[in-house]
Parts: sequence; C-alpha cells; structure tokens
Amino acid sequence: MKLISYSRAGTAHFGAVVEAGVIELTSRVAGITDLASLLGSTEGLNQARAIVAAQQPDYDIADVKLAPVIPNPGKVVCVGINYVEHAEEAGRKIGQYPVIFQRYSETLIAHGEPLLRPKASTNFDFEAELAVVIGKGGAHIEAADAMQHVAGYTCFNDASVRDWQFHTHQYGMGKNFNATGALGPWLVTADEITDYRELTVKGLLNGEQLQEGRLSALAFDIPALIAYISKALPLNPGDVIATGTPSGIGFKRTPPIFLKDGDTFEVVIPRIGTLSNPVVDEA
Repeated sequence: MKLISYSRAGTAHFGAVVEAGVIELTSRVAGITDLASLLGSTEGLNQARAIVAAQQPDYDIADVKLAPVIPNPGKVVCVGINYVEHAEEAGRKIGQYPVIFQRYSETLIAHGEPLLRPKASTNFDFEAELAVVIGKGGAHIEAADAMQHVAGYTCFNDASVRDWQFHTHQYGMGKNFNATGALGPWLVTADEITDYRELTVKGLLNGEQLQEGRLSALAFDIPALIAYISKALPLNPGDVIATGTPSGIGFKRTPPIFLKDGDTFEVVIPRIGTLSNPVVDEA
C-alpha cells in the first residue's frame, strides 16, 4: 500500500493512494486515529488492506493537502556519513559506529511545500535520502530481527544549512532550521519492497541529477541502524530513521552549489516515489 497523511476541509486524515485517487481510512479503521497508530497495529493494517481492496477512491489526490507522511513523529533519527563515496567527498572515514543526530519534527514539511532558505545563511544544501518508518516498536532489537520492525519507506530531503552545521562539532543547528526537512510524498509499506538494497536514491536540482546512490552501498545497513539506535532509545510506531545521503552534495562541489529562491529539488527513489519541493527565501 501507499499510505499518506493529509488534510481535507481543514481536518487531518490518513488514507491510501491508488493510482491518482485517495481512499480515506480515517473513519474506517476501528480505533485508529492517525497513520503512526495504523503502522503499529497488525489488525489495523489488515483492515486497511481489505478496505483498499474493496473500496473505490473517495477523491482525487489533487483535492487533498498532503502532510509529512508522519506529521509528528516522536523521533526523527538521522544518519551521517553512511555512504563510502560521500564519506570520501566529505574527507571523512567510516568509523566503528554510525554518526547519529536528530531532527525536530516541527522542521518537517510535505511534498510540494516550500523549503525555506533561511535569512541566517546562503549555504543551504540538499541531501536526498531514503527514510525508514518504524511499525512494530521495541528496544534492544537484534539486527537479525530488525526488518520485522520496519513499516515502510519514504523519501527524505535532509536539507542542511552548512555553515551553521559546522559552527561546532555537533551537527544539530544546521539540521534543524524551520521548514528544511521534506518527508513524503507517501509511505510504501515494507511488503511491497522485497529487498530495500536494490533501491537507488537520486537527487535532482531543477531537473539535473546531482546525486545517486544504491542502498546496497550503505556503510551501516538498516538492520544495523535499528539495532544500534534501539540500544539507546526504544523505537515506537511512526518513528523515522533517515539512512544518510549519497555523494554529490552541493557544498563539496567546485564551485559549491547551494539552493536558492526559485529552485526545485527532487528526491527520486524508484518503486517508492518522487518528493518534490520548491525553494523560497524566508520572509
């Protein structure tokens, strides 16, 4: 299934995308109030699949306002330097442990919404990524069992304010400017993807491909990330893990390429979808 969070007539909903239509699930799956709750419920997901198989679309996708796939995730855990070629271009080495940092959920925007280039900097960069969304929660998850905890996959742009990112040894501020983390357009459930390692991630700026990486090239694969993170924090339904960006980022180019007002950046992951966002200057 392709699952979305959205609003219609000012009311929050979740549903499934079928071709160009939306099947509303909000009022049809008993006891489930949002998409994160649905992903954590095996019974709810089974109900949703039965509804999608039997129901015609309620309305066209153009008639809804998309939200970030998970509008208010409890955790957005990001992974840095997780492709070997990206580590090389950044002048870094892959260490014994993954580089972990966090995003605040309030920085997230939906497909089609504008990325805000901040007043504070012109060093606004792009990072195309695959994001994993947790379904079954848990702590101290073994790598061998980790994929049972994956609800599905979506696209993520971890747009970064580079000069602020390197003010200190901590990445936090450069990764948490308002309206800089695009997540969507939808979640593709894990049962639709036989092997995530066969996926590719591409980043396109104004139609020109600048980034490409295969998920098989991750230094720390998805099971390793889930196992590592869950040793410190219990994972819950709707938590998001961004798996890192491949090489080709803007600030390591000669000359550097930074996002500017009027640009459009797309994260393209075949079999998952295309996340597209215009760039506008912060007012």
